[in-house]
Amino acid sequence: MTISTEQRGRVVIARFDNPPYGLMTMQMVEELNRLVRRADTDDGIGAVVLTGAQPDLFLAHYDVAELLAAARQAPPISEARAGIALRLVRRLTRIPGLESRLEDSQVGGVVALQRFHETLLMMGRSGVVYIAAINGATAGGGLELALACDLRYLSDRGELAQPEVLLGFPPGGGGTQRMARLIGRAAALQIMLSGDVLTPADAERVGLVNEVVPHGELLEAACATAEKLSMRYKPAVSVIKRAVLEGGSLPLEDGLQVEQAGLLAMFGHPKVQSAMAAYGAFIEENQALPAYDHEARRQLQDGTFSPFVPSRGHKSAD
Repeated sequence: MTISTEQRGRVVIARFDNPPYGLMTMQMVEELNRLVRRADTDDGIGAVVLTGAQPDLFLAHYDVAELLAAARQAPPISEARAGIALRLVRRLTRIPGLESRLEDSQVGGVVALQRFHETLLMMGRSGVVYIAAINGATAGGGLELALACDLRYLSDRGELAQPEVLLGFPPGGGGTQRMARLIGRAAALQIMLSGDVLTPADAERVGLVNEVVPHGELLEAACATAEKLSMRYKPAVSVIKRAVLEGGSLPLEDGLQVEQAGLLAMFGHPKVQSAMAAYGAFIEENQALPAYDHEARRQLQDGTFSPFVPSRGHKSAD
């Protein structure tokens, strides 16, 4: 196992643990994929905090030895042919039983790459909130994983980099797309073309992370936010994330269509109608707006005004 988990109420803490170097591997991606699927279907999980098990290391980067093996296995092809191969493999992996056979073929590296992308896309469409508690250094695939999270907290002893260009190839886990959409084209290009290491101050300045936190306080700060956000209604979280992450890159009218479709779909949920009814009943009974009443606002924030989620439980560490 390269990922250990611990559940605190509705929050799962997942720790990456692959000594001695803290490399991301295909095994780790498979374990992460299973965790994401489990969190999506478990009503008792509302948020996942990702962090490193080693004190000063989130994830070093993807295992270059695995990348080299995939590179040697695949025949040299043009970018245009690579695009065709990607589309073909994507179709083939949807055929039951065929994916495992493709993993041992010349397109095994393509299958592994697509599994990583599939996992990160699931995180972006999920009703679960993902928070990266970056407790030390991370680069390459580790940073791409953090970029796929909804929020990123960075230790004041951490550092970030997207250094693939130093070995002659581009980021391949979504770095070119997610980083540019998060912080803008110019800043993203500077980071990816230079391969330079960013200090915590640099990362916060350009907007790569939401907050820099003292090292000893990082996990608890991330978990405090995760606990609060874990009480949000998972279908609504999913709609908001997809509208921002995917609709936000569309032309405005198309993005607004995504937002409106999500809103109309949510209006059909009985729990949503119940919450709106409770809001209206509060106004009638108290002659005040819940959003501007101190106690009602607290209840709205912590999810107890009109509960969307099951009562909080506790599960021990795996």
